[in-house]
Amino acid sequence: MTISIRTQVGILGAGPAGLQLAHLLQRAGIDSVVIDGRSREDIEGTVKAGILEAPAVEVLVDTDVVTRDYVETMRHDGIEFHFDGHAHRFDFPALTGKGVYLYPQHEVLKDQIKARVAAGVTPLFEHLADKVVDGSNGPMIVGKNAQGEAFEISADFVIGADGSMSIAREYVTGNKFSGMAREYPFGWYGILVEAPPSSEELIYSRSEEGFVLISTRDEHIQRMYFQCDPNMDVNAVTDEQIWDKLQAGVSTHELKRGPIFRKDVLKFRSYVHDSLRKNKVFLMGDAAHTVPPTGAKGLNLAFSDVLWLNRALREYYRSGSEQFLDSYQEDALKRIWKATNYSYMMTTMLHIAPDATDFDKKRQVADLYSHTESLAGQTYIAEGYVGWDYSADDWR
Repeated sequence: MTISIRTQVGILGAGPAGLQLAHLLQRAGIDSVVIDGRSREDIEGTVKAGILEAPAVEVLVDTDVVTRDYVETMRHDGIEFHFDGHAHRFDFPALTGKGVYLYPQHEVLKDQIKARVAAGVTPLFEHLADKVVDGSNGPMIVGKNAQGEAFEISADFVIGADGSMSIAREYVTGNKFSGMAREYPFGWYGILVEAPPSSEELIYSRSEEGFVLISTRDEHIQRMYFQCDPNMDVNAVTDEQIWDKLQAGVSTHELKRGPIFRKDVLKFRSYVHDSLRKNKVFLMGDAAHTVPPTGAKGLNLAFSDVLWLNRALREYYRSGSEQFLDSYQEDALKRIWKATNYSYMMTTMLHIAPDATDFDKKRQVADLYSHTESLAGQTYIAEGYVGWDYSADDWR
């Protein structure tokens, strides 16, 4: 037998974007069903980085996913650029009046899932979608659950928030891999380490050896990265070589060491999909676009998509108007390309390409000085990092 479910909005993916859209829609009296092929334990247990922009935090606080007191404990008011033997701090409140929040993505997910469960609409975990098809009354998601039972979810609308290998994307264009992309000739070698913080704020360091990022998770766990070949074997370096690489990029701080309990290599790619809609199926988040992690835009950019779709769906169910549904792609792409450009700028300014000439390296250092010695340059970096205000602001 096939399990049949009917809802107004079917959402593929129980990530931050899909869960937040479901939360906002429910507040407006709109039913939705969120499904994900992973278990709740897998989703909540996969440790991921996370810097939330001030506008994204406002959405979570204003819609009662988290409290203001809770997120303020995670606030950071600046970052440092290290290069050419100098260190420069960007004072976010002085430059923008805002800060950022070191709020790891898996912790965001835990809070969002908790909110969904408390609202009586737990996502359907371990429901793996096979495809999106055209049904008699709108789009339909078909797949199987963990018990091998077939299911179909028919809906007025289907939202693909199911990541970079999106099933919904295949429906929208007929090709999972279409779109505009930029591959980078470097990636990050990342570690998680049991140690106290080496710095109160994040350090972005560019040296002749490449890029290093000194980040943090909490008072016990730290996250650090160094630039590497994107195809590097994670076991190609010893722990001592890892620490030497990281310390070489940070001359002003003696890194606090501890047991390394996770190692991985992150490949870099900028990607924007050709189309974000077909009929009543829409793409958002990583299903629609990906950016390198350098500018901390990925999760925050997904929230922008969520708010545009929230506005469009709320208006449709309020008045029947498809005006904002029709403008979703154009509206969302403005911020998508703005964030893509910011991430590209941060990435190319701080990393040394394998084929970089002396001219390229000197120009790169001049670019860093141009951004740090100019108030306008500092403000541009800070504004992009703390996040531009959302244009669609009717979530309250």
